[in-house]
Amino acid sequence: MLKKFTREEKSWIFYDWANSAFSAIVAAIILPIFFKEMAVSGGVSDVDATAYWGYATSCGTLICAVLAPFLGTLGDFRGMKKKLFTIFMLLGVASTFLLSLAGSWQLLLLLYIVGTLGFNGSCIYYDSFLLDVTDESRMDQVSATGYGLGYIGGSTIPLVISLLLIQFGDRIGIATIPATRFSFALTAVWWLVFTFPMLKNVHQTHSIEPEAHILSQSLRSMASTCKKILRNKSLFFFLIAYFFYIDGVGTIIHMATVFGASCGLGSMDMMVILLVVQIVAFPFAIIYGKLAGRFGSRKMILFGIATYIVVCAVGYNLQKMSDFLMLAVLVGTAQGGIQALSRSFYGKLVPAESASEYFGFFDVFGKFSAVIGPALFGITAQLTGVTNYGALAVMGMFILGGAILVFLVPKNVERAE
Repeated sequence: MLKKFTREEKSWIFYDWANSAFSAIVAAIILPIFFKEMAVSGGVSDVDATAYWGYATSCGTLICAVLAPFLGTLGDFRGMKKKLFTIFMLLGVASTFLLSLAGSWQLLLLLYIVGTLGFNGSCIYYDSFLLDVTDESRMDQVSATGYGLGYIGGSTIPLVISLLLIQFGDRIGIATIPATRFSFALTAVWWLVFTFPMLKNVHQTHSIEPEAHILSQSLRSMASTCKKILRNKSLFFFLIAYFFYIDGVGTIIHMATVFGASCGLGSMDMMVILLVVQIVAFPFAIIYGKLAGRFGSRKMILFGIATYIVVCAVGYNLQKMSDFLMLAVLVGTAQGGIQALSRSFYGKLVPAESASEYFGFFDVFGKFSAVIGPALFGITAQLTGVTNYGALAVMGMFILGGAILVFLVPKNVERAE
């Protein structure tokens, strides 16, 4: 499958394979459960433990969102992108490994925040490296293949190994807590090992020359980029559209477990559903990349939005396990593709020499969008007294994002200068 890609493209793709283990094991599935159990056993109420996790997630997201444009600007200077990528990657790997040794719930939260910063910081530079490793004609397929391998690799293989050890490890003499701690160490090692191709073969080919006062130059460059984004209709309205529809994608990812539990699903049922999403997302992310070459990334993003509107409609009418499985398959067909093509579509709009800075702003829109959707879901469910109504509120985010993309983003997009 990877034979048609260059060495640089393959090395770049494998970082999705490497870091997706953090998204699945630390951010989404195993650490949240482990943290809550540790906090409750330490005398924290169930409600407070849930709140503390939410605060830590919001804190990590906010720090990343605020710093992203500045970090991106620094990465555009000659010789800086690889160095900054490596620093943030190692920060994430080290904090993830230390989770396996943490003895208190407070330390778990702190390491989680630091790990989130390392993960998101490295992704700013990783995304912008897309313009260094490939050209515009191959960008969609390279980005989509990265997401696809991330789902079947980092999000599935180490997760399945970890869940099997946690569930059945006692049969070979491994208790649940050591097995859980092992999953964090496995994530760190997986992340580090599969980053080696990126470190060896991917290099910054586009850059700007640093001046004597690099900090003041960075601030001036950020202000200049803001003005360019506002002046470029394609770029500005795409970011607004992306803000809304990616909010819907993120809300479905973050609220899936809570929503499933409220509908009567057990923890093992939810694990099966989450794995179905990962497995289906692998081939469909790659298919999206191939279809983008025929129909264009814009049309495929709109197709993904339409799929999510159907997902929300199905979510409103959920009644039994088979409905959830159908929902999982639908989500899997669109989740990786819409994220991958959004990344490559944006990459075609920004100048290569300032890619990190522009992807810093892209990261801001992606991070802050995670605030509105979950809140809207919760408010709608509370006001109506019916959890399923939250799905209809999220549907509105997809409709709004799709409408902006159709009516306000020009079909002949302009690259920023």
